[in-house]
Amino acid sequence: MAKETQMAEFDVIIIGAGPGGYVSAIRCAQLGLKTAVVEARETLGGTCLNVGCIPSKALLHASHLLHETHENFEKMGLMGGKPKVDWTKMQGYKADVVGQNTKGIEFLFKKNKITWLKGWGSIPAPGQVKVGDEVHSAKNIVIATGSEPSSLPGVIVDEQTVVTSTGALALPKIPKSMVVIGAGVIGLELGSVYARLGTEVTVVEYLDGITPGMDGEVAKAFQRILAKQGLKFILGAAVQGVDAAKSGATVRYKLRKDDSEASLKADVVLVATGRRPYTSGLGLEALGVEIEPRGQIKTDGHFATNIKGIYAIGDAITGPMLAHKAEDEGMAVAEILAGKAGHVNYAVIPGVIYTTPEVSSVGQTEEQLKAEGHAYKVGKFPFMGNARAKAVFQGEGFVKMLADAATDRVLGCHIIGPGAGDLIHEVCVAMEFGASAQDIALTCHAHPTYSEAVREAALACGDGAIHV
Repeated sequence: MAKETQMAEFDVIIIGAGPGGYVSAIRCAQLGLKTAVVEARETLGGTCLNVGCIPSKALLHASHLLHETHENFEKMGLMGGKPKVDWTKMQGYKADVVGQNTKGIEFLFKKNKITWLKGWGSIPAPGQVKVGDEVHSAKNIVIATGSEPSSLPGVIVDEQTVVTSTGALALPKIPKSMVVIGAGVIGLELGSVYARLGTEVTVVEYLDGITPGMDGEVAKAFQRILAKQGLKFILGAAVQGVDAAKSGATVRYKLRKDDSEASLKADVVLVATGRRPYTSGLGLEALGVEIEPRGQIKTDGHFATNIKGIYAIGDAITGPMLAHKAEDEGMAVAEILAGKAGHVNYAVIPGVIYTTPEVSSVGQTEEQLKAEGHAYKVGKFPFMGNARAKAVFQGEGFVKMLADAATDRVLGCHIIGPGAGDLIHEVCVAMEFGASAQDIALTCHAHPTYSEAVREAALACGDGAIHV
């Protein structure tokens, strides 16, 4: 048995180099803390940069441009043969994008003098982190181990025929048919990619609507648009199992409304039924760290666990599993460890789905406000009334703003349309400052821009929009 080696002490050791971990490390270093990060992957950036957010956005971009050449180029007088897909080259482009980003984080680690402890980490005792045969000591430990895909009973993932998002990003060829289990963000984004590449995509969802938690009006419009793009939906269906074979897989499901059973065959099945915290192997149980019923590490308002000196952030704790939520928590815990007042405003965390059109949201939905009995008003504006959107064939969708009926304070905003993922941040800033819809309405917006639709929705909360 190898002998353990005691190493130098750090002010903070962060376990995991995903968005939460690496951002926290950089902020810790900026604040003068001697910082180390434990990461077993060959590259930094965690799931998001390596097999999640970044590679999926590369494929979404490439497949969107392919769609544009097929559907809209001739309308603009751009003539010529329709391009063919070289899947190997597209995968190479994706890998290059990932490489640029992960190498960028390595540079930032060197710039900020952050130590990368390569290997799997565990916590044998408070103040100690073991990596391989070496035990490092730290005044504080931050767990930022992220999450992993969750599956369903009767569904065995082999990452070849039955895949998670990781396997779906690196299929050896474009399948002729695909069944996506789960109509959440990951399933719809990757389903959209393959649908635009020519795959026949069917989405099977247990609930009666897609994107649970999204504003209902937006979700219905989103489903209609995706259906027009070729995605098929089977809703209210409980998957009973998946039978994989060399030739493909069969998805067996039962309709909840009448218990009738049916099945679907496809070349590939994508299991996109959510994610669960990844905390195994850390030694938390032996330490006595409290765990929530659904597997998240229990923390207080300052990200501290019940064990002194051990903190946790990101997907490993409660809250939306979003990279930017983890980043905010990473910066906040760094501030706290440096003796400052770290804070995250969970009421103003945006969410984005990067399909075309994009879908974004911040704050409360109309359903939530109704359930609370909150008196509110709605301002809506369709992108068909936006000159810029019509010019680029993206007139579908709308901006929906929700404001307090008495004070006009913005309570939430939901956008489906071009650039929605960027447009939402105007509203985020407004909400952070406690702004009213009128504040947005009175702010001059450049013409012609998509952002004018946000202003028009704010105007609609008052006397009415102009261009509709």
